[in-house]
Amino acid sequence: MSLDHYVTLGRSGLRVSPFCLGAMTFGEDWGWGSSVTDAEAILTRYLEQGGNFVDTANAYTKGHSEKIIGDFVQAGGARRDQLVIATKFFANLFPGDPNAGGASRKSLTAACDESLRRLQTDYIDLYWMHLWDQFTPIDETMRALDDLVTAGKVRYVGFSDTPAWKVAQAQVTANFRGWAPLVALQIEYSLLERTVEGELIPMAQELGLGVTPWSPLRGGVLTGKYTRENAASVEPGRGARVKSYFNERTFAIIDELVRIAGELNTTPAAVALAWVQARPGVDSTIIGARTMEQLESNLSGLAVTLDADQVAALDAASTPTFGFPLPFLEGAPMIMHAGAQVDGVPSEVWPMTPKSDEERY
Repeated sequence: MSLDHYVTLGRSGLRVSPFCLGAMTFGEDWGWGSSVTDAEAILTRYLEQGGNFVDTANAYTKGHSEKIIGDFVQAGGARRDQLVIATKFFANLFPGDPNAGGASRKSLTAACDESLRRLQTDYIDLYWMHLWDQFTPIDETMRALDDLVTAGKVRYVGFSDTPAWKVAQAQVTANFRGWAPLVALQIEYSLLERTVEGELIPMAQELGLGVTPWSPLRGGVLTGKYTRENAASVEPGRGARVKSYFNERTFAIIDELVRIAGELNTTPAAVALAWVQARPGVDSTIIGARTMEQLESNLSGLAVTLDADQVAALDAASTPTFGFPLPFLEGAPMIMHAGAQVDGVPSEVWPMTPKSDEERY
């Protein structure tokens, strides 16, 4: 597979690359990240390989990430309509102003105008709600987003990092009211974070939302550069957030990544990315790149195809612990069709073991 092996995003006609270029590292305003020159080189290389999907946010590097992308396009680095530019609202860039953040009509409308100014464009292809605003009714947010779509400032809308029940409420409300529906869901998803398979992924599939995983390498943890041997002495760039994953479960997953990478003559990072991109419901995986070397390494994941045994090994090493509704509901279909075969599988009769009259009474 290559970057120009485009997929439609969710239940929409928007064509995007299977790997989306995450721009959180564009700019050095947070004390780490890519210089403007390096960010532009990364963008150029991504486009040369056929990529068209770039993801940023108003908060990334204090707005500088959006401006770098806008300057790049204005300087002729890409034809605007060639790009699918996604950005996010929610973060407050004006401390002290309670209406400068969140998902209210006032906040998100102003944030959209500010992002358009930094991106130097007339429209945003995909506008994400970055996080759920517990203080704003979801119908207010959805109606305001619909107005932005109607005004031509936004083409498509999506949610990031929002509970499944709230996403479902928003989508059903939009469909009932005839407002612009959500087309995509951005969530953390990797071999180290699979709890989204409990509710968020099935919900997205049911409601027609394309899934775009973020942090598929968990901040570099799944690249193979962290090992049992160096865990005590290494100092990751993102500090405690990365080191909190240094445990036996993580290293067991890394062991499998290293083994499979050896079988396929590739890198552990490429294997981890290939696993995520092949998961049910996933349309486009967001890859980050602070350097050109990281970009090339991540793009190599598109060339990796895992066989059934390799997938099974990774699944086994990374099996998550689910609360409700799994594993409780896994047995429900068999109980529901008690005494019959369903898809060739004999169902159980409830209660599973017949009891004597004495035991019953």
